[in-house]
Amino acid sequence: FGTAVTRDGRYLVIAVVRGASDKAEVFVQDLKAPGAKPSLLPFTKGLTAAWDYLGESGGRFYFRTDQDAPLGRIAAVDLAGGALTPVAIVPQGSHKLASANLVNGKLVLQWLQNASDRLEIRGLDGRLEKSLELPALGTVAELNGEPDEPEMFFSFTSFTYPTTPFRYDFASGTLSAFEKSQAKVDSTAYQVSQVFYPSKDGTKVSLFLVHQKGLAKDGKRPTLLYGYGGFNISLTPAFSASRFAWLERGGVLAIANLRGGGEYGEAWHEAGMLERKQNVFDDFIAAGEWLIASGYTNPSKLAIQGGSNGGLLVGAVMVQRPDLLGAVVCQVPVADMLRYHLFTVGRYWIPEYGSSENPQQFPFLYRYSPYHNVKDGTGYPATLVATADTDDRVAPGMAKKFAARLQAASDGKRPILIRVETKAGHGAGKPVSKQIDEQADVYAFLLKALGEV
Repeated sequence: FGTAVTRDGRYLVIAVVRGASDKAEVFVQDLKAPGAKPSLLPFTKGLTAAWDYLGESGGRFYFRTDQDAPLGRIAAVDLAGGALTPVAIVPQGSHKLASANLVNGKLVLQWLQNASDRLEIRGLDGRLEKSLELPALGTVAELNGEPDEPEMFFSFTSFTYPTTPFRYDFASGTLSAFEKSQAKVDSTAYQVSQVFYPSKDGTKVSLFLVHQKGLAKDGKRPTLLYGYGGFNISLTPAFSASRFAWLERGGVLAIANLRGGGEYGEAWHEAGMLERKQNVFDDFIAAGEWLIASGYTNPSKLAIQGGSNGGLLVGAVMVQRPDLLGAVVCQVPVADMLRYHLFTVGRYWIPEYGSSENPQQFPFLYRYSPYHNVKDGTGYPATLVATADTDDRVAPGMAKKFAARLQAASDGKRPILIRVETKAGHGAGKPVSKQIDEQADVYAFLLKALGEV
């Protein structure tokens, strides 16, 4: 359950969701209506679409929804006018509507265009007033402002643009950096590009590439391929200081926008969930094959990395295509797809993955479950499995038994290691000192495994 109260204190807005899904039912209660028990008014019924409450103005409630719009749209319910049926304000466009806010009596819309953000300011009637010019192709995050205040703030980042807070003044229409980053990176030394490659079934998939300018395509570049592919989460350009330890040594960073993510709307997400999860692994494998075919790297120099659902991704890919890879970094993985729902908050992921207790879903979960598809005597790539002893999101036992199974099955020619952090969890809120230690271990492992040191 999620709740909000309108700024005048009159209405209570209640959103009801099930599990990790964003599908919601929305109810509103007039807290100042006569009577001891004011009724709950249903704005939406059935957990069939996402409904993200933005704010209220003059008795009109604004929402971002994907109802009849897989890429997202803005709708409003005019309670003051006696209506309970949502009406269209901003229709679905050609790109995903990633988020929306009600600031300064305006709608601030964040569009995701080929995995990079765009910002628009529109009136409450949906009319376009201004498109904001951002510093580069990148990511807008933490946008916030009050419905009746003349300013808003957000952070902006890209692969070579350090995360920087910005302030927008609605009165003057000016956008300015609120504070400069202290990161010392020569962005002119690096090249960022976006390509599209075909997956196994011909679907075009986006791939970001970051590397030093003038890179030789000799097929020998150490290349780190990163992915996630799930839960409607989008991988967009973001600055990471630790990744420059890789880039400065001539490494290539590749980030794939796989099905299952949110980069291209709900249809893209649904194409990588439940019985369609193999699409995600096929997309990732195809990315590796494209990097090799395009002359960036070769199997002995290709590494893959992912965490959480991304740990499931790299775990599944390494057991399906060990011949494609030189190294794997598998962090806090969902590795046992038959039992994941029995531990910690795993039961909330059933809408995304399915459950082995469902006879129709057991077969496809068993077919790709990393732990259950390890084969004895296989030459698996050098692997670092990482977890933390108090991870209360993905049970650390899954990482431990996956590593143990790999160690028992491996032909012994490459290391299969496990790293267990103490006094830490899934990752959020981890102290900087622990982050540094972990990143140092990851890159030391990768450079050694790929023969770079």
